[in-house]
Amino acid sequence: MAPQREWFDKDYYKVLGVADNAAPKDISKAYRKLAKQYHPDANPGSEERFKEISAAYDVLGDETKRKEYDEVRRLGAAGNPFAGMGGAGRPNGGFTGNFKVDDLGDLLGNIFGRTGRTGGRTGAGGSGTSSRSANVRHGDDLETSLHLSFLEAVNGLTTTVNVTSEVACHTCSGSGAAPGTAPTVCAVCGGRGVIQDNQGLFSFSQPCQACAGTGFKIEKPCPTCHGTGVEYAARQVKVRIPPGVEDGQRIRVKGRGGAGRGGAPPGNLYVVVHVEPHPLFARRGRDLTISVPVTFAEAALGATVSVPTLDKPVSLKIPAGTPSGRTFRVRGKGVPAASASHAAGDLLVTVEVAVPQQLSEAQRKALGALGETMDGERLRAGAFGEQGKAK
Repeated sequence: MAPQREWFDKDYYKVLGVADNAAPKDISKAYRKLAKQYHPDANPGSEERFKEISAAYDVLGDETKRKEYDEVRRLGAAGNPFAGMGGAGRPNGGFTGNFKVDDLGDLLGNIFGRTGRTGGRTGAGGSGTSSRSANVRHGDDLETSLHLSFLEAVNGLTTTVNVTSEVACHTCSGSGAAPGTAPTVCAVCGGRGVIQDNQGLFSFSQPCQACAGTGFKIEKPCPTCHGTGVEYAARQVKVRIPPGVEDGQRIRVKGRGGAGRGGAPPGNLYVVVHVEPHPLFARRGRDLTISVPVTFAEAALGATVSVPTLDKPVSLKIPAGTPSGRTFRVRGKGVPAASASHAAGDLLVTVEVAVPQQLSEAQRKALGALGETMDGERLRAGAFGEQGKAK
């Protein structure tokens, strides 16, 4: 990916409120907090701030993009091809025209170890390395929240989320042209959207003025979207939640974000999962944890107790002399496997000896008789050494 114009103007670390050496997990944490605070659904009127936060995370949350962004920042103003460039013959000997963002590979290729643009999209009549103006824009990445019960998160499900965003215009199907008409290829640039500007050793591209860089011309704009090809509407998006998803995890739904402009592809939709707690179970990765109360007699003499799981109870053998707080592992009874390549988690059962708050007369006498047969002083001395003996 070639450096973007905004990289030279925006301090993405400042946007997210993190240091430039922040760990990836700290960047993700800061993004989730700000995205929740400024999400348009929760905070109307914060669309621009939300887009700024999303753009910052799109760069800093990607290891490769972040490395290139840091390199651009290190170069400073000297590495900014958008600044200080006048026309030919000016005192600084600058170049004419507006530089295209995606053509920076030619100028900065040596910095990032490549020349030209990779993976470019081919415009009508153009090559894969041609670029377009802001009128041809990749759709915005969107984010929404989804609240799940504990069992839904553990087992996974397919559901829908409500999203309000730019979509392809229903009148013109995204072409921008009025019904019964169609965009025509620009005769000036041949559909490439750019005009080559040869400057001796270098050759740069600038947007075609005749078509505003779109590569085509709309003689009769669509009355609904006024030629943009998009409109703002509510929609439902189906999303598959894999088994074992955790609280705060982001699920990417490719291509279901905001609609692209000028034929550009749509963005992605990110679904942030919020999981409700369970009254019995907690999670530790793919393992489930649970505390099971047992009586003193069961812990001292040993017993077989029934333990609940996500499906049906299992029997757990408690050996004699089990101390309170000991944990037993029941294999395969944790979070189900997400795929054939993953194993199911385990159920970790912690035994807690329950001390009765009230005793009947018979129970009191029985415990008193038991206490007379047990030497408490010797027990404490064995546990604490000489310090445990009565003086």
